[in-house]
Formats: sequence, C-alpha cells, structure tokens
Amino acid sequence: MGTEQAAGVEISEPLLHDARAERKITVGGSDEQEEEEIIPEWKEQITIRGLVVSALLGALFCMITHKLNLTVGIIPSLNVAAGLLGFFFVKSWTGFLSKLGFHVKPFTRQENTVIQTCVVACYGLAFSGGFGSYLLSMDEKTYKLIGEDYPGNRAEDVKNPGLLWMMGFIFVVSFLGLFSLVPLRKVMVLDYKLTYPSGTATAMLINSFHTNTGAELARKQVSCLGKYLSISFIWSCFKWFFSGIGDSCGFDNFPSLGLTLFNNTFYFDFSATYVGCGLICPHIVNCSVLLGAIISWGFLCPFISQRAGDWYPADLGSNDFKGLYGYKVFVAISLILGDGIYNLIKIIAITIKEMYRSSTKHYNTAVIKEVADSEGSKLLVEQRKRDAVFLKDGIPFWFAASGYVALAAISTATMPMIFPPLKWYLVLCSYILAPALAFCNSYGAGLTDWSLASTYGKIGLFIIASLVGSNGGVLAGLAACGVMMSIVSTAADLMQDFKTGYLTLSSAKSMFVSQLVGTAMGCVIAPLTFWMYWTAFDIGTPDSPYKAPYAVIYREMAILGVEGFSELPKHCLAICCGFFGAALAINLLRDVTPKKVSQFIPIPMAMAVPFYIGAYFAIDMFVGTIVLFVWERINRKDAEDYAGAVASGLICGDGIWTIPSAILSIFRINPPICMYFKPSSS
Repeated sequence: MGTEQAAGVEISEPLLHDARAERKITVGGSDEQEEEEIIPEWKEQITIRGLVVSALLGALFCMITHKLNLTVGIIPSLNVAAGLLGFFFVKSWTGFLSKLGFHVKPFTRQENTVIQTCVVACYGLAFSGGFGSYLLSMDEKTYKLIGEDYPGNRAEDVKNPGLLWMMGFIFVVSFLGLFSLVPLRKVMVLDYKLTYPSGTATAMLINSFHTNTGAELARKQVSCLGKYLSISFIWSCFKWFFSGIGDSCGFDNFPSLGLTLFNNTFYFDFSATYVGCGLICPHIVNCSVLLGAIISWGFLCPFISQRAGDWYPADLGSNDFKGLYGYKVFVAISLILGDGIYNLIKIIAITIKEMYRSSTKHYNTAVIKEVADSEGSKLLVEQRKRDAVFLKDGIPFWFAASGYVALAAISTATMPMIFPPLKWYLVLCSYILAPALAFCNSYGAGLTDWSLASTYGKIGLFIIASLVGSNGGVLAGLAACGVMMSIVSTAADLMQDFKTGYLTLSSAKSMFVSQLVGTAMGCVIAPLTFWMYWTAFDIGTPDSPYKAPYAVIYREMAILGVEGFSELPKHCLAICCGFFGAALAINLLRDVTPKKVSQFIPIPMAMAVPFYIGAYFAIDMFVGTIVLFVWERINRKDAEDYAGAVASGLICGDGIWTIPSAILSIFRINPPICMYFKPSSS
C-alpha cells in the first residue's frame, strides 16, 4: 500500500474542501443506453426510517456482542450483517407501505450505507466500552477472584458496575475518536488507497443490492457474490455442528499441517472470512502477514520458550505478561509503533503539502466529463466520480479541531470525578497522544482488517498505572485503557466507514453524522443491554457460562503496570527495541528503493499482527492470495472482475452466520459434536 495513484489521475482537492457541486452522476449502463443516478444531498441520506432501523439493529448487535464478550471474549465483525439486515428491514418496510397505497421515498444505497454505519458505531461501543474487559476488571468479584492478598491488588481499586456512571463514562470518551482523524480522510482513503477489507466487502454487498440490473457485468457479479455467500454460510453452519463446547473442538482447530505445527498455531482453520480477506488484500500484505507468522511463531517464540526458567519463570500461565505472552505482545507493539510513527511523520508531510497545494490551486469538482473509449477509461472516470463525491461535502478542519479540543476539555474535567486516582493532567496527556495512536490503528486496520484497539489500550494501561503507582494505579490504569481504546477503536471504525461510503457514492458528511448518531445511540443502548446481562446472570464467576475471561487478564496487567516494567521478563525491552528499529528501517527501505524492488519488501504493520494473534489466519490469507495469483495467471480479466465479488461473498456468508450462531448461544443450544484431535499414542 502506498501513496501512488492510478496513472493519469491527479487528486488536487484540498483536504478540507467544502464546496457544493452538482449531484448528477452518470452511471454507465449498456453501450446503447446510459442512465443518470441522482446522488441525494447528505441530509437526505439520513432518514427517520433509517435511524429507527439502526436503533433496532444496534440493540440486537449490542446484545450479541455482550454475549460473546462475556463468554469467549472474541468478537467477529458484524459490519456485513448490519448492511444486509438494514437493506432487508427497509425494503420490507417500503414494500409493505407501498402495498397499502402510501407513497414512499426510494431506498438508495446511500441510505443503506448510512444505516450500516450507524449500526456499527452503536454496537462497536459494546466492545470498546470495556463491558467485558477493563470496566469489568474494576468490580469486587474480579478483585476477590485474583486474591485479596495478591501483591498490588488493593480493595481501594474497586468500582462496581453502575448504569449511570457507565453511561457518563461512555459519553465523555466515545466521541473524541470521531474528531481525531477526520481531516485525514482523503489521505487515508484516496492517497494511501488503504483496502479496509470489511469496508470494501460491505460496500460491494450494498452496491450489489442497488445495481442497475441492465448491466450484464453487474448481474454476473451479484450472482457470483450470492453463490459464494451461500457456500460460505452453509459451510459455517456445517462447521458449527462439530465445534462442541469450549474452544478446542471443530474445524477451527483442525491440525491440517500436523500436530507439531498446530501447537505453534500453524494450521488452516477453514475460515471463509480470512480466505476472503486474502483475496481482497494485496499480495504484499498477505505475504507480509505470513512472514510475520514465520518469524514470530516459527523462530522467536520457540527460541524464547526454550529459555523458560532462565529468562522467565517456567510455571507461568499462558496469559501472564511476565512470561512468553509478554514477549509476544510487546514485540507486536514495537513493530506497530515503529511502522505507525514512520507513516505518521510521512503523512504529516503529505498533509502539509496538500494544504499548501490547496491554497494555490483550485480544484473544480462541479463538472466531470466522461470520455469512455475503452474499459480502462471507464474505470478511470468511475474512480474520478467517486473521488468527486467523496471530496464534495468536506468537514472543515476548524470544526474537527475545535470539536476534539472541546470534548477533550469536558472529558479531562469529568474523568477524575468518575475515577479519582486518574488525575486531570494524565487525561490531558492521553488526549494529546491519542491522535497519533489512532492513526497507527486506522492505518493497520486499512492494511489487514485487524483493529488492534485493545493493544493500544494496554499501552495506556501500563503507562498510566506505572505513573500513578501503588496508590490507585490499578484503577487509573484501567480507566486510561478505556480512554485510549475508545479513541483508537472509533477512529478506525470511522475510516472503514469512509471507505464504504467512498465505494457506494455516499457523502463523507453523512458518514460522519451517522457515526455521531450511532455513537450517541450506543452510549445509551450498550450500557442498558449490558445491565440486562449483569442483573440476570452471574457474571465473572469461573463456573458460570459468563466467565468474562478478559476481566481477570486486564486487572493483572494493571497490577503488573503498578509493579513496573522491570517485572517484565529478561531481554524483553532489548528485543522490542530491535524490532522497533527494524520497522523504521524497512519502511525507509520501501520508500527509497525503486517500485520494482519495493513491491517485494514486506510491510511491518502487517507483520506485527501474527505476533499477537497467532499464525493460523496468516495461513488462511495466504491461501486466498495463492488462489488470486493463480486466477490472475489463468484469466486476469475475470480475476479483476470477480475476485472482489467472490471475496465479499465469502466474508458476508461467514458474517451472516454469526447471527444464528449467537442466537443459538444465547438460548444455550450447544453444538452436538466435538471433533477433537490428539496423538494416537495418547
């Protein structure tokens, strides 16, 4: 991924341009006929019926997210399901009213995109709000579970869940991420051309529902998407029957490369989602992910594991930061920060250059002339149309900056009232550093579809806990984790929705406003739905179905932060410094070498993800890139036309299955079979 643009395309639109332009966009149909699509004004893309549907779906997805967060702690992306169900509900609504004789407004893909954005913003707070992690880590039950006599675990660092204070906390921290990166939307989406695979898949799905059926290629793409969506959905359903109870059964734990490699997380887990991501992401991203997996799980982790008992105590748990887990997480963080800081400096330079150009050159988006003599020129014109629509309704820099400053001031004054150990100057410092980390996370999510918000939250947790010390450091660190995690998570979600809006010809301003509305909904709906679980079930008990696995982990991390980084295992900081320097050097090498060389140099941000997650998804994504590579060699035009549709179908089908799967889980209907593998000698 770079800053190169398509040949002959010059984007000279200022980042903050707010000029109005014509809303008529010509959409190519057949050779004999063309049809004009009227792009609604940004206010018309946000409708009352859309907001009602968004609130209903937001509540549903919040309940599903809480359920998964409190049981297994793993939350799949529900973006695709949000777009699908939004389309289904509104089309059903308009169809019903039409049959009754009422005149209804046409349902456009822009309105569909706004609904999807609003729903994702709403249920995203069920995750980033920490209801299964850092907020729950503060309660008395988790404190007692760790042990009242555990060093650093104090009774004073306890704050039990309460509906009103949780709503207040979510309100004061959740909106800042939306203002932190808005001025960089053009650079992230147009100049860097970041993929945002889930956003791209969602956009293709929404476009497929609103495509002119007279276009032959569109019909074929929709048919292809539907076919692979069905295959993926049926496959996910089939896998469920063998997944048993717990997380060690089924095809997701199939030792396809042998038990030895399986123990080092090298296996193909038959995930249609990751194979689809491999089809969408560029080859260099997929290869970088695989290289990172080989370095981390093939060499580094086995090397460090052999030194258990010397570098760190051999009897530590698998999630103990004083052991191997600490090496894995902090090496990943060092790569992410090295890559992110390099690209942050680079993007600041690009932004200054763009703002200078915007002051000396006027870019007119009012008229776009189509000269379609070939397929290539049609694609070029189509890209220019998307660029024009995306850049039309700009969000002024003064508005984004003043919004961030005002919200930061409110939050800085409010947070110490909710969490007394977290002093106002620590909150202020967090908000000064947060935009840089938000950029790092958004950039990485655009490359690999992985949002590492929890990783950045852990950075804030460790730093603040160590600064505050033993007198309230645990509570302050957990609260700081929430501040950082909310900002970087919402910023990445917004950029992904900008990508979806770009591909569906939706206004960037309507995307931003729908994110604001969805976030406001989530600030009410997410705590209310959590409170339903909290009052109805036994949350956080090891013998309960709702074990909340991350609650204990986050509190232990905060305790480690209070004890200091000196408690980390031997040589951890030295190794991290080495990987941080390597990330800077690799990025520099990518920029100074010719394109024919740099296209084969790996991307550090993509390499970092397997260190923390595991190698299994790298195998899946590499399978996707091999399929695409072979397909391109056999028939490049077919690959260009249908690879995105196939990938979107695979991602969508697997995404849709999460809804019935979560419903089955909520009703405690377990899979009937546990398919498990072990050595025959045992």
